[in-house]
Amino acid sequence: MTPAANETEAPLLVVALGGNALLRRGEPLEAAAQLRNIRHAAQQIALLAHRFRLVVAHGNGPQVGLLALQNEAYHDVRPYPLDVLGAQTEGMIGYLLEQEIANCLSPGRSVATLLTRVEVDRADPAFSHPSKPIGPVYDLATGHSLAAERGWRMMADGAGLRRAVPSPKPRQIIGLRSVRALLAHGTVVVCAGGGGIPVAATGHGNEKQGVEAVIDKDLAAGLLARQLEADMLLIVTDVPAVCLNWGTPSQREIRSASPDALQGLSFAAGSIGPKVEAACDFARETSQPAVIGSLDDIERLVDRGAGTWVSVASTGIQLAA
Repeated sequence: MTPAANETEAPLLVVALGGNALLRRGEPLEAAAQLRNIRHAAQQIALLAHRFRLVVAHGNGPQVGLLALQNEAYHDVRPYPLDVLGAQTEGMIGYLLEQEIANCLSPGRSVATLLTRVEVDRADPAFSHPSKPIGPVYDLATGHSLAAERGWRMMADGAGLRRAVPSPKPRQIIGLRSVRALLAHGTVVVCAGGGGIPVAATGHGNEKQGVEAVIDKDLAAGLLARQLEADMLLIVTDVPAVCLNWGTPSQREIRSASPDALQGLSFAAGSIGPKVEAACDFARETSQPAVIGSLDDIERLVDRGAGTWVSVASTGIQLAA
């Protein structure tokens, strides 16, 4: 079936769907809860399908952490490495997103999920300084006990602790030709899930090999958007906007900002920080806007009616009234 003109000529939007939008804080790591949230996310994303060509990336922090726990519970087999677990989550979440987005679209609009390898540098200092939170949030006593028992690095998440694993910077999205081919036929593409499957060069020609890491989803989505020359990067999560003085009585939402002004502020490295970095890098390199905000505001985000708009055309920091 030949795609409609607007499906192949519309502006290209890359949507980065946060892991906490797929599994909300405090919810059990169960399939039913995940499906319920993915169905809601798909309904929101589908609202934009008539206006944009769509590429959807997603997080996997809670899910890959759960697989790692299940992995370690069976002692007769050596645990699978994180790149393999990441590939499993990319297939699992991608399948659910693909099905639920397709359920919201007209029968003639196709959706496809791609397992996506993302190249990283073996010399990245992140391998010596784990910083990516995965799995559930533990209370302090349980977190410290697991760290001692299993040799895990732990990091703060609110009042609790989560396991931290290496998160090297993405250097290259592998397989962009397939993404472009699908977009040319009007397909909604789900790819680079969980930041993509981390691989590194072996030094033997073009050979690549998986590495023990979880790439940050926002940084991977930002790189994907830059390499695809997208018209907008939309980073959706469970908060309404980037905020100054988060969690304090003086908290204020940032309505718009230039990349330089926004990156001059300090944000939490394991949560909003990578989103800000990805948005600023995209806006600076492409001169196109990036937006950070709540999944529930998705239509208002692209129309500049909500969230934090990051653009080289913005001046300084503009706070919400």
